[in-house]
Amino acid sequence: MKIGFIGAGSIAQALASQFLRAGHEVVLASRRGPAALDGTLRALGAGAGAGTHAEAAAAELLVLAVPWDQLDAATAGLPPLGGRIVIDTMNPVLQPGFRLAELGGLASSEVVARHLPGARLVKIANTLPPPLLGAEPRRDGGRRVLFMSGDDMAAKQEVARLFESLGFAVVDLGTLASGGRLQQFPGGPLPALDLVKLG
Repeated sequence: MKIGFIGAGSIAQALASQFLRAGHEVVLASRRGPAALDGTLRALGAGAGAGTHAEAAAAELLVLAVPWDQLDAATAGLPPLGGRIVIDTMNPVLQPGFRLAELGGLASSEVVARHLPGARLVKIANTLPPPLLGAEPRRDGGRRVLFMSGDDMAAKQEVARLFESLGFAVVDLGTLASGGRLQQFPGGPLPALDLVKLG
């Protein structure tokens, strides 16, 4: 599978490394342009490429992994997503000061979904720091847990299969409105919990 990333920071690189180890291809897009990613691509190795936001969005699966204040710019002008799955790894944090963004009473992924009409949005991989996301998920006789929420059950099932094929254990929290709040950072009770599912 070809997986596109809008964003090429530490979260994107951690997930890209996991997908590459599993035999997928990745294309990363940065606001700095493809040429700025030469060093990142060398570090990731074979199967990694760089492109524009539109080229990343044309992949079979799209991962959104930018700072919250770049959400508007990252999603502006994207081609129609036509029911494709988008993974939201973002948290509504504003810098400086580590402030919670104004969300108008919504969960952060509900806000993201409004920026991506036609997408089937799944929130996952937002509660752990990059070193844990990029590490071997199988540990201590079990699998590292990732929390997931979304409004489209088929999309969640596909995303769960993908991450479980990497070695993670995926826990479905429900909808973006309810489950999304549980895994949202700051505010939710689940971020930073490094849990292992045994068996």
